[in-house]
Amino acid sequence: MKYNRIFIVVLDSFGIGNAPDAEKFGDMGANTLKSISKSPQFNIYNLKRLGLCNIEGVELENCASPICKYGALQELSAGKDTTIGHFEIAGIISENPLPTYPNGFPEDIIKEFEKQTGCGTLCNKTYSGTQVIADYGEEHLKTGKLIVYTSADSVFQIAAHTDIVSLEKLYKCCKIARKILVGEHAVGRVIARPFTGEYPFTRTADRHDFSVEPPEDTMLDKLKGNRFDVISVGKIADIFAHRGITEEYFTHSNYEGMSKTSELLGCDFNGLCFTNLVDFDMKFGHRRDVDGYANAISEFDNWLGVFIPKMRDDDLLIITADHGCDPAYKGTDHTREQVPLLMYAKDIEPENLGTIQGYDYISKTVLDNFDLR
Repeated sequence: MKYNRIFIVVLDSFGIGNAPDAEKFGDMGANTLKSISKSPQFNIYNLKRLGLCNIEGVELENCASPICKYGALQELSAGKDTTIGHFEIAGIISENPLPTYPNGFPEDIIKEFEKQTGCGTLCNKTYSGTQVIADYGEEHLKTGKLIVYTSADSVFQIAAHTDIVSLEKLYKCCKIARKILVGEHAVGRVIARPFTGEYPFTRTADRHDFSVEPPEDTMLDKLKGNRFDVISVGKIADIFAHRGITEEYFTHSNYEGMSKTSELLGCDFNGLCFTNLVDFDMKFGHRRDVDGYANAISEFDNWLGVFIPKMRDDDLLIITADHGCDPAYKGTDHTREQVPLLMYAKDIEPENLGTIQGYDYISKTVLDNFDLR
């Protein structure tokens, strides 16, 4: 059957372990799903019914009669970050990793950034997002200098207090950085990280990502170019540099993302609704909060119990992830893992798809559904 509407929901960082090349990334033994399954907050009645626990390599009690097509996706791209993961879902295999800066950004990059923004900078090191404002927030308040930092990901992050730097100015500085960071320094994302309050400071929900453009057409470009709807929920539009999108909804949390996706379920469109739920990664994976992650998955599972019965006969739901971020693993970085693939429709024939090479299986499925190459 051809589907009129496809809903892709990316559980940001929901890995299921078992990546055969995990050792190359220093992630042997990482398993996000296994780690959070040990929490008392973990409850996945609906995900289990779909077939999550029947996927090869998942060491949890499975379902006798799963109701969807299920399998594991193995990433082919040379990276384990949000940008590369989403690009691969949309059809682009990245043979080379995006540049990272474990020792901070080159001096010429920082000087050019300061020149074009008219602002001094602090830090320029690899840092945790919450720790960097704890360590540099007071100095930022006194000097007005922007806190520039990175992580193990390919990111140039700018933190600033909302009383010192307006959101408009912070976003403008990010756009300047994005234009500077090209060629060999084309990082995956420039990220605005506003914070507020007094010490200990609090990051606001007004984060904004300025991504590198996809190097070629993606699933989104193909759909839009053929007059299908492409609706972005969450940070999808940011990840794809707002390319190939016909309608976008920015959200501040998983709750908002799930609510907007439910709202769109009641709307008429022909094409794709692409949702990213970022809290799993941002609030719980990187912060190594096992119980928080488990509770967030349980909330998503409860949402599925309401969403699925309301799906139309010509709707297809695809649930997946973009990488892992095991909250019980060492460090605070993403983890190289396989991710789940769950495909549900009212008429679908349940099937074990096994382990599939490439997240781009999803883009092929979507484009084939709409008779596109």
